[in-house]
Amino acid sequence: MEKQYDIVVVGGGPGGLTAGLYGARARRKTVAIEKYLPGGQIANTGEVEDYPGFEHISGAELAEKMTEHAKKFGLEIVSDEVQEVYCDGDDRVVKCASGDIYHAKAIIISTGGSPIYLGVPGEKEYSGRGVSYCAICDGAFFKGQVIAVVGGGDAAVEEATYLTKFGSKVYLIHRRDSFRAQKIIQQRAFDNPKIEVIWDTVVESINGDDKKVASLSLKNLKSGDKKTLPVGAIFVFVGFRPNSDICRESLRKDQGGYIVTSDRMETSIKGVFACGDVRSQLVRQITNAVGDGTTAAVAAEKYIEALEDKHSARG
Repeated sequence: MEKQYDIVVVGGGPGGLTAGLYGARARRKTVAIEKYLPGGQIANTGEVEDYPGFEHISGAELAEKMTEHAKKFGLEIVSDEVQEVYCDGDDRVVKCASGDIYHAKAIIISTGGSPIYLGVPGEKEYSGRGVSYCAICDGAFFKGQVIAVVGGGDAAVEEATYLTKFGSKVYLIHRRDSFRAQKIIQQRAFDNPKIEVIWDTVVESINGDDKKVASLSLKNLKSGDKKTLPVGAIFVFVGFRPNSDICRESLRKDQGGYIVTSDRMETSIKGVFACGDVRSQLVRQITNAVGDGTTAAVAAEKYIEALEDKHSARG
């Protein structure tokens, strides 16, 4: 089934919902297509304390409020999986797993990304209950506790240093005998008395009770020795993968696979915009995703106006 819209937003996280809200408020026929529940990853976040105006709110509740707000202004939200985005003249086309095809004047890609998981027992079970992939988001929940960080790149070593603001001790667990992080970042960690590095070691399982994480089962890859490490939380930073491979045409991306945009959120393809975690930028927070979504929708509206003026002049 083929459908016609002014703006199609691919993804229903904070950036996508904000883009949809602004598109609908501009009286443009706008739809957001989300594979899972609207709200994206925040729908699975236990607590949110860093979104202005809400000192304390669950991720699920914030996602619900954002969704209802956008729908109030006329955003249509569809549950489907986008398989491909492509261009057909001035048409921007979105093809879905259901077989539905959406034609639009502008597309906003807000597909986010996914942390790379350890894939060990207990990781899924304790997600949001001591297993986290964002120190800025969740670090403050573990004040005075022993914290583990897994990884050896810039993000892992930087976040381990950041988490010493909250934890009584931070173990930095790395599968090799040296870090990939920049030397200056490493030195800050080595100089921090709260950080203890555990080299050549992997996490075999994450253990806990009915409520939260209690310990990690570790294995030294060189000696084969195993031990149990009591912790209150584990932060995993072994990589993040942007969901940026849905466009048939070649989009400009950075070395990490993130979509490169202008300050108007426009990609290297006219009429295709990107916002939120899928976009190449410094931080990935709810706040900047919302700002990106606002800019993308306003820029998309201006693009559509120019397109309509061009067609009118031809007519």
